[in-house]
Amino acid sequence: MAKERILVVDDEEDILELVRFHLTREGYQLALASSGEEALKKAGRETFDLVVLDLMLPGLDGLEVAKALKSDAKTKTLPIIMLTAKGEDADIVTGLEIGADDYITKPFSPRVLTARVKAVLRRRSRAAVENTKILTVHELEIDPGRRSVTAGGAALDLTFTEFQLLCVLARRPGWVFTRSQIVDAVRGSDYPVTDRSVDVQVVGLRKKLGSYGSYIETVRGVGYRFRETP
Repeated sequence: MAKERILVVDDEEDILELVRFHLTREGYQLALASSGEEALKKAGRETFDLVVLDLMLPGLDGLEVAKALKSDAKTKTLPIIMLTAKGEDADIVTGLEIGADDYITKPFSPRVLTARVKAVLRRRSRAAVENTKILTVHELEIDPGRRSVTAGGAALDLTFTEFQLLCVLARRPGWVFTRSQIVDAVRGSDYPVTDRSVDVQVVGLRKKLGSYGSYIETVRGVGYRFRETP
């Protein structure tokens, strides 16, 4: 049985109970929070493997909670699944930009939620034991184990998705990846994402890479590739 600990954050008691029932049945250990402030307190005191986070919370909303978690060294790599009634493309893109690992809209199927939880935790577990070799390409040094990147010797602060995207492209310089292939490699084939959100991630990554951002080339009508030569 699964032993991972999951923090579920939602101000609707019925939703909390529904999620608790289905995830504990799968063997997960759950902690519940009904506000953003309570969620951050619990995340600061305890160790979790995943957060299921509602966006529309009283007081501190879900986006602010996600930003706080991603800016804290202790919880920076903690996976987040956003569970919310806000399902417009703009909302999804915002969640991805912050670093969410998945985005599920309400009303939702408990079976789908359970499958997404398993997928995110499986990817996290797999990433912990593989791809730990430091990758050096051009002036970039990528350390998957530490989830750190330096460009020309300067450390970069990348979100989870930006880091995964860079790894996917840099491991195979010259190889063209479609947007769908990028999504599959970064988050899994069942992830509901638009071409626009992939483009947003690329724009953000290029900006953080600075002068090295030109290494990521756009292949018109296809997708992206990492340049073979500096």
